[in-house]
Amino acid sequence: LLVAMATVVMEQIGRLFINAQQLRQIPQLLESAFPTLPCTVKISDVPRVFRERHILTGYRQTDQSWRYYFLTLFQRHNETLNVWTHLLAALIILVKCQEISETVDFLRDPHAQPLFIVLLAAFTYLSFSALAHLLSSKSELSYYTFYFLDYVGVSVYQYGSALAHYYYAIEKEWHSSVQGFFLHTAAFLAWLTCFGCCYGKYARHDLPKFAHKLLQVVPSALAYCLDISPVVHRIYSCYWEGCSDPIVSYHVYHVIFFLISAYFFCCPHPESLLPGKCDFFGQGHQIFHVLVVVCTLIQIEALRTDFTERRPLYERLHGDIAHDAVALFIFTTCCCALTAFYVRNRVRASLYEKKE
Repeated sequence: LLVAMATVVMEQIGRLFINAQQLRQIPQLLESAFPTLPCTVKISDVPRVFRERHILTGYRQTDQSWRYYFLTLFQRHNETLNVWTHLLAALIILVKCQEISETVDFLRDPHAQPLFIVLLAAFTYLSFSALAHLLSSKSELSYYTFYFLDYVGVSVYQYGSALAHYYYAIEKEWHSSVQGFFLHTAAFLAWLTCFGCCYGKYARHDLPKFAHKLLQVVPSALAYCLDISPVVHRIYSCYWEGCSDPIVSYHVYHVIFFLISAYFFCCPHPESLLPGKCDFFGQGHQIFHVLVVVCTLIQIEALRTDFTERRPLYERLHGDIAHDAVALFIFTTCCCALTAFYVRNRVRASLYEKKE
């Protein structure tokens, strides 16, 4: 009996040893599946266009294969958090879209189309942003190409938000004041944002810093003031009249988170106070990413509830304008894409002349 027990124990120990050996091989298997990537480099080792103020290390090497840049999704560098925050958020938007589509007929219900547009626009800007931060380090042309694509996504989201706010969140009084110009002006300002950001990025080394910021921030600020006006008017009316609409608090949080995120977008804090200490974690742009994701998710939840609970109001206010609004969305998207393509061609010609 003792011999049999000893044999069983030795067999179990042998199995454990084999399992331990297999576990020790896992890192080697992962390393063969994901080859060791080149180390990140310092700011002095990358061309001027890739350098970010107060970020001293963690840059990826340029002129590598596309496979390398896709694999850096799993590498620690100074863009890792910027990629993952918006990539995960884009996946959350897809899940929300699937969840909402179970109870909402986006195809046959014209009043649901603005809700679909804001979901599509949110997914677009988050995906394009993740691509820009992941792939822009390959070359100077790639840098401009992917960030111009990012600006197209931002502009599309601006118009999508404006449409959804105008359609679902607006009050009757504000609607009567802005209905003649709101959507067309929102579309123009979305295009102006795209142009300002693309041209500002293209010419930033030839412009004073304040001019670069003006080109990128002023059009976006003007667009935001118009796009958010239905929500601000509704919040003001609610608190002035003492209403108890619980969705208004969602809109309040949406505005607050956006304003805080805008601060971190415009001001490079805390890295400007701690140069070199926030190269991988804690950059202002990373904080901006997290805040703007929270802002977007709150906004979508508020608009989803408004879509359900305010239907009698917006059906009466808007009638059958949904199809026209969708057409204007497509037109705005095309204008922004063509603008980004035009400025990219200017960049390519400039880079070619530089090489010559």
